[in-house]
Amino acid sequence: MPASLPSARCVQLVPAGPVEGRIRPPGSKSLTNRALICAALAEGRSVLRGALESEDTEVMVGGLRQVGVEVRVRDSGQTLEVVGMGGRPSRPALAEHEPPTEIFIANSGTTIRFLTAALSALGGRYRLHGVPRMHQRPIGDLVRALNQLGGGVTAESEGGCPPVSIDSRGWSGERVEVAGAVSSQYLSGLLMAAPAAGRSIQVLVDGELVSRPYVEMTVALMHAFGGRVETRDERTFIVDGTAPYRGTDYEIEPDASAASYHWAAAAITGGSVTVEGLSRDALQGDVAFVDVLQRMGCRVSESGNGITVSGRAARGVDVDMNAISDTVQTLAVVALFAEGPTTVRGVGHNRFKETDRIGDLARELRKLGATVEEQPDGMRIEPLARQRAPLQQVALETYHDHRMAMSLALAGLVIPGVRILDPACTAKTYPHYFADLERLRGQAHRWE
Repeated sequence: MPASLPSARCVQLVPAGPVEGRIRPPGSKSLTNRALICAALAEGRSVLRGALESEDTEVMVGGLRQVGVEVRVRDSGQTLEVVGMGGRPSRPALAEHEPPTEIFIANSGTTIRFLTAALSALGGRYRLHGVPRMHQRPIGDLVRALNQLGGGVTAESEGGCPPVSIDSRGWSGERVEVAGAVSSQYLSGLLMAAPAAGRSIQVLVDGELVSRPYVEMTVALMHAFGGRVETRDERTFIVDGTAPYRGTDYEIEPDASAASYHWAAAAITGGSVTVEGLSRDALQGDVAFVDVLQRMGCRVSESGNGITVSGRAARGVDVDMNAISDTVQTLAVVALFAEGPTTVRGVGHNRFKETDRIGDLARELRKLGATVEEQPDGMRIEPLARQRAPLQQVALETYHDHRMAMSLALAGLVIPGVRILDPACTAKTYPHYFADLERLRGQAHRWE
């Protein structure tokens, strides 16, 4: 289990000049939860090294254990041994009098989307539920897709939101269309579950597909576990259901989304930060965040040890961040200290994340004195005045969103008096974020 943060209602960073140093973030959440699904469906034993230890991965492990998957945790959660089901679980009874297996998934979008697809393909009776915010996050597009395959899935809340009920005898269909405009995780969930169907499945994307690099990550991971996926074109995928996953020894990259905060620390303060363990060839599309910082005036260099960002982000940009939407909040804080406005486009789907990552983000940036214009698919941010009076203990809400806490805290590297409420919400994906940032800076935070 993740180590608890200091018992604190809020944390305040203390400005202390340029941030200089090296750091290796924890393993990628996206890769860890995808690897867990593939390993659970595989034949044989898998070892996942460098895994992320966080709330999101813990609820995935917990859900898999509840349906009979053996998962052993070693090395403080960084090594996971998974004994796969080989596509043949001990399925819960389908009799009407038998209650479904209840699985709590907190506010983990990857867990509910990937497990819903996998359990529907395997068959059985399940009910997946989470925290109140999870029951406001849409999953209707995935439910409709699964039911095209005979998946027996129902979204219980208004607007096609969780809890999700599954009453399935496995997939009977061979062709499915899924919308891609709200989340690429719907497509990823279908693709990863398809080898458990026992037949080839054609998956078609209806309309726009957001966050395409995450789908490319999914396909690469499936191949690593022995799955066979043919990408016919940008919207057509064929999964060979006769090729089962095989147990694999798999090394998980550091989390590129988490790395964005450390690169941003250099960009905001004019320092130099090296994130170890990542390269431009990483599976995670969010490494492209450094390209945006380079456009803003930072220097970016790569070596065998990682990627280094140096110098201040001196100018605003106009950028489509559809492919790297998890780094929008990070860029928004960097934009406060640039010269000239920054416009972020292509991320309308960010309103349906852990919180409204457009509207709520704009609200908190305005507390710092920023001028922010919300747009249909993003926002426009005017930089703060270079010379400004210190704020008087401005408290920024995080909305229980880990990325709000981690990104907004960066403003405190320059502006005195910035307090981040509910810092423990970072446990969702990066339990040791504030400790890592403290070590990187060599400067203690103030905890209340």
